[in-house]
Amino acid sequence: MTTTIKSLLIVSVLGVLGGCTVVPGSHISNPPGWFSEDDGVEAEALSDVVEVHEISTAILQQTEQEGPLMPPPELLEEPADYDYQVGPGDVLQITIWDHPELTIPAGSMRSPSEAGNWVHNDGSIFYPYVGKIMVSGLNVTEIRDLIADRIAEYIENPQVDVAVAAFRSKRIYVTGAVKNPGTYPITNVPTRLVDAVSSAGGITDSANWSRVILTRGGRDYVLSLREIYEKGAPQNNVLMRPGDVINVSRNEDYKVFVLGEVVNSQSLPMGRNGMTLAEALSDSGGLNERAANASGVFVIRQAAPDQEHGIDVYQLNAKDAAALVLADNFRLEPRDIVYVTAAPLARWNRVLSLVLPSVTALYMGSRADNELQDR
Repeated sequence: MTTTIKSLLIVSVLGVLGGCTVVPGSHISNPPGWFSEDDGVEAEALSDVVEVHEISTAILQQTEQEGPLMPPPELLEEPADYDYQVGPGDVLQITIWDHPELTIPAGSMRSPSEAGNWVHNDGSIFYPYVGKIMVSGLNVTEIRDLIADRIAEYIENPQVDVAVAAFRSKRIYVTGAVKNPGTYPITNVPTRLVDAVSSAGGITDSANWSRVILTRGGRDYVLSLREIYEKGAPQNNVLMRPGDVINVSRNEDYKVFVLGEVVNSQSLPMGRNGMTLAEALSDSGGLNERAANASGVFVIRQAAPDQEHGIDVYQLNAKDAAALVLADNFRLEPRDIVYVTAAPLARWNRVLSLVLPSVTALYMGSRADNELQDR
């Protein structure tokens, strides 16, 4: 072997020794706050961007103590006494007992909504002897007293009854992963989130019932049907208001991404009940036993807006398989990135795979030249 070849081999070995800087692909190597089983001490102080947390029983207990998802206070404000207020488009059914001539009969060919008194766009109705009455913004009790007071000039001790035959002035909109998306009226019976979803036929199999978006007054609020059904949290069953838009999210819109040293790197849609770290790893074929660093299983998550740092990194040390019980209790959030870093030996092998072909080619070429010279 010539001196040139020996020099190339030495340079190659030195390159391998510094392989961490040229290793192909990505990996996480000693991030700020790395929890190492070997030394038990954080490598360095947390940076301004990344905050690292160990997935342990302590963090799981902290998650359990957080309690149910609570809507913002403005959604919890409700009137002391709910009473429907009439508006333009509604149809009123007005009855004056013992005076059938003043009541428009519905008959067999017309329903009460067709035969009733329609509230005009200016909020008024017309009634015999009474004339034009402004009823918009009033409840049926107030309308009944108003008509009885005015018609008393013509009828002694009138017995008046008022009911809403058709609710048309106030509506809510239900969209997304429900069986019958559409527009639904608000009636004299209080309509809550569960009522609105039930009116739309309930959620479909593709629904993410943990994420229901309520749009009100130009703002979006996140509610959870799961909190209502499974945890009995009535706070999420908010009272609907006219103009509310309810969108039940779909599972395929919320995914987690599993990357790194797993059998199948892929994106996974979150199921109706969410997804745990163990489920994400299992659905991706598990860790690549030949290349994965079992102590470096990470969940990378964008920090909450009110946090000073930008990224939360949760680390699971799975060298002991019993730690996977922690993974089964660690719940993922939409757009989480699960990353399994490579073991040091696997990174060395990648560097060798880059260097050795070049060295081999040079060696074979030099050997061929030597054979020609010997001839």
